[in-house]
Amino acid sequence: MRTTILFVLTGSLWAQDPLSLREAAQLAIGHNQAVAAAAAGVQAAGARITQAHSGLLPKVNYSESFTRSDNPVFVFSSLLTQHQFGADNFNLGPLNRPDALNNSQSLLTVDQALYDAGQTRHAVQSADLSRKLTGEERRRVEMEVVGGVVRTYYGAVLAAGNLKAAEQAVRSAEADLQRAQDIRAAGMSTDVDVLSIRVHLAAVHEQRIARAADLEVARAALNDALGLPLDTPHTLTTGLTPLTSAIPALDGVERDAATARPEARESELAKSLAQTQASAAHGALLPEVSFRAALEADRQRFVTRGGANWMASISLRWNLFNGFADRARIEESNQLARRAGAEQVRANSAIQLQVRQSYAGLDAASQRIAVATAAVAEAEESLRITQNRYQAGMANVTDLLRTETALLETRTRYLAAVHDQRVAAAQLELAAGRLSADSEVLN
Repeated sequence: MRTTILFVLTGSLWAQDPLSLREAAQLAIGHNQAVAAAAAGVQAAGARITQAHSGLLPKVNYSESFTRSDNPVFVFSSLLTQHQFGADNFNLGPLNRPDALNNSQSLLTVDQALYDAGQTRHAVQSADLSRKLTGEERRRVEMEVVGGVVRTYYGAVLAAGNLKAAEQAVRSAEADLQRAQDIRAAGMSTDVDVLSIRVHLAAVHEQRIARAADLEVARAALNDALGLPLDTPHTLTTGLTPLTSAIPALDGVERDAATARPEARESELAKSLAQTQASAAHGALLPEVSFRAALEADRQRFVTRGGANWMASISLRWNLFNGFADRARIEESNQLARRAGAEQVRANSAIQLQVRQSYAGLDAASQRIAVATAAVAEAEESLRITQNRYQAGMANVTDLLRTETALLETRTRYLAAVHDQRVAAAQLELAAGRLSADSEVLN
């Protein structure tokens, strides 16, 4: 038996658009805020690469300042830089107690690192690895969003199917009640049968109410996964049908997962990043060489009575002792690199475990569908025979209610098995690192 379930997420008279599972996945990629946040992270990581490259470029700064003072050293040096020093300035009185002097200074400096012990190179490598990490994180988020859409989409379809099954059970119980009332009117039964069926009818009414509430929640969950307002109505066009394609071989899925899973790549990149940072920490023990050039203009007035000078220098800085802080930082980075290696091994094992869990779930759901298909057909036939026997007075009301309940349960189990198979198929694609809005499993 093959059952297709289509339903309408409706809410009064609102306009609704048909929405297939593939369209839902594509919609979520464009609207889900988790994807938007991951995309922003990628852009931020790209900006960090530009920041790191800036270490290779010169730093140019310009400053403007104004100072007034009667400090003898300040007045003496300012007159020299302003090119205003004269013979009279050697008089001891003005030299020791000069009048206050103005100095407007314009300063242009250029600093260029000639050798920074590989710090800039390591910073660029780290920024590039971080960008790749955020790229894999974005891919992982997109895969998880698509997986969430599959779960909530089929969850909404399953909720509608369960509601439909409950409504069928209500209609069947109402027909049984009418049948029992007719038999009682013919004097072939008592009020006991009528009352028993009324109790059963109340129970299936309760189930229908609960299924309707489940459907409302499923609608909201789907819209949340899509990144839309929770009350957005849709007409879902992808039915809840069993898979027709064969289950892929487990070893092939595990091989794909080992290379394609974002988590596998993230752990590898994290290990490389930790090793790069460890190399950068060792650079703190090496000397740094830099070049500096400066052009200075000093004036007594804003634009007059001034002079200019320039300076160029090369300096070496070598950290000979820093209170063991650099040694501790090197040890820390080495241990972090070791931890990243261990986490890579653990991540690969977790990926293989998830693949096997998803594979087992898909295989079990496929077997459950086969069992449930036969059970539904048998339950439908059993109910038909029991209803005829009850009509002829050859079966009691207990037999009738038991077969009614059995049919509802088998229909519910069948729908659950198909739902679980579809979700497990998507989870297996996710575990293999292949799930996307274009995956074949979304058909």
